[in-house]
Amino acid sequence: MLPNKVVAFGRNYAEHARELGNEVPDAPFAFFKPSTSVIGPGDEIRYPSFSQELHHEAELAVVIGRMCREVPRERVKDVILGYTCANDVTARDVQRREKQWARAKGFDSSCPLGPWVETDLDLERANDLTVQLTVNGEQRQLGRTSEMIHPIEDLIVNISEAMTLLPGDVILTGTPAGSAP
Repeated sequence: MLPNKVVAFGRNYAEHARELGNEVPDAPFAFFKPSTSVIGPGDEIRYPSFSQELHHEAELAVVIGRMCREVPRERVKDVILGYTCANDVTARDVQRREKQWARAKGFDSSCPLGPWVETDLDLERANDLTVQLTVNGEQRQLGRTSEMIHPIEDLIVNISEAMTLLPGDVILTGTPAGSAP
């Protein structure tokens, strides 16, 4: 089943923002990926015809468990179903060229999720997990969710101020340094 929406947060790790020559935002910086961007963990990422430079971005994904809006910080834990792995695949050349992220991050197959949703993990532990990505056995990204500029609570408070989150919606929390082709 596809999520109704994927809300992703960019530049949420200072080193990743800097490695791309970007400033670190003062407030959470959200963008959307359509439900058609979601694929399973072993599914093929289809290279879009309009890009020549795809980058991987390992991220912690938060899965929403119940309908919610204007979630206060102290209630965030009550709306989370669980956590999973995500890859916010990015057409970096398109992102630079178009100056907005709809096509660069929203193309079909640009959001592998899984392999499962971990439901037995508390929020405190989720805010200090290892985020790691390997390509053909070579480690490319290694960070910790504790390095996020805006923790999970801030992200959910931020986006739920603007819109209702539905069960199954996915929140991508940002990527540590090391994003590359």
